Amino acid sequence: MASTATLSLILSLLVSSISPLLADYYSNKKVMNVIDSCWRGKAYWAANRRALADCTVGFGKNAIGGKKGATYVVTNPSDDPANPKPGTLRYGVIQSKPLWIIFAKDMVITLRNELMINSFKTIDGRGVKVEIAYGPCITIQHVSHVIIHGISIHDCKPGKPGLVRNSPTHVGHRRGSDGDAIDIFASTDIWIDHCFLARSADGLIDVIHASTAITISNNFFSQHDKVMLFGHNDKNTEDKVMKVTVAFNHFGPGLVQRMPRVRLGYSHVANNRYDTWEMYAIGGSANPTIFSEGNYYMAPKNTYLKQVSQLYIKN
Repeated sequence: MASTATLSLILSLLVSSISPLLADYYSNKKVMNVIDSCWRGKAYWAANRRALADCTVGFGKNAIGGKKGATYVVTNPSDDPANPKPGTLRYGVIQSKPLWIIFAKDMVITLRNELMINSFKTIDGRGVKVEIAYGPCITIQHVSHVIIHGISIHDCKPGKPGLVRNSPTHVGHRRGSDGDAIDIFASTDIWIDHCFLARSADGLIDVIHASTAITISNNFFSQHDKVMLFGHNDKNTEDKVMKVTVAFNHFGPGLVQRMPRVRLGYSHVANNRYDTWEMYAIGGSANPTIFSEGNYYMAPKNTYLKQVSQLYIKN
């Protein structure tokens, strides 16, 4: 297949080199991957939250989020897309200065329109239970250095046309979002880690329009059709620069396809667990490069669905 197709797909399942993630399935000893061992075992992590920014690996390893900024505490789960109030999540993420955003308590945030995140922001949900759900969700567009860690993003709905603020000095008319949990558009140095993502109107994570230097790690995906799309379409050649790492994730029950699907760019898919699928796990088209290694695949019982990868060829 590799000699006739445009997809360059390397599948390496070597028993002799079991990943740190999978080792936990074969040992009673608690095992943490390289990201978690960087911060999770340290009793003082809550007093030094910004140290998390030093734990990134893969193509998004340079993402610093709001490491060099002040701490902003979300106290109010309400939302106003055009004129957000201090204390709300939207007010924090649109600021021009770097911010490390944390939460005062457990909360469910139902956004009234898509959440436009400005550069140099960290959303850190550690220590509380934070959900963004039942409304439009997150857009990362034309920005850099964003970290999203430890929150649940689910049941996302399309955004409606209307005014949405993306900085303290600019509010613009948006045409409406597709209903992705996280849409990464023309952005760089992004890290999505330890999030729960499920049941959105479109994709769970889309990486499009020349976005690059991205790591997606330690997330749990569940109950969704088109999970992750890397590359806008087969003709969008600007996506050739795209580089995305997908590592240490758990693709749980109820997923159908695109874990991920890659167009044109490069994706390193390593040390993930796949708990069956309804169509395929990893796919690609338009001459991407997918380096897949050390993954654990639990194939569906249906013989016709056991194929791990899917190649799309025109005509």
